[in-house]
Amino acid sequence: MINIQQIQSKIADAILRSGLTQTQLAKKLNIRQSNISHYIKGNKIPSLDTFANLCAILDLDTNDILCISSFNKNETI
Repeated sequence: MINIQQIQSKIADAILRSGLTQTQLAKKLNIRQSNISHYIKGNKIPSLDTFANLCAILDLDTNDILCISSFNKNETI
């Protein structure tokens, strides 16, 4: 089962590995730096449009970030 903590962890890791400062990334996403800090700490998850732009800016595979590849498609929810 996919859980929000896994997704938050992957987002935080991707941000930290990007080499961008929180301020630089926030400017690129047109959001406040404090939001980036919240994503890294796992306090918040980005909105869908911010998530899409984050993936584009950091060249991330959304399937990986959303743990789609680890989800058993035969599993019922």
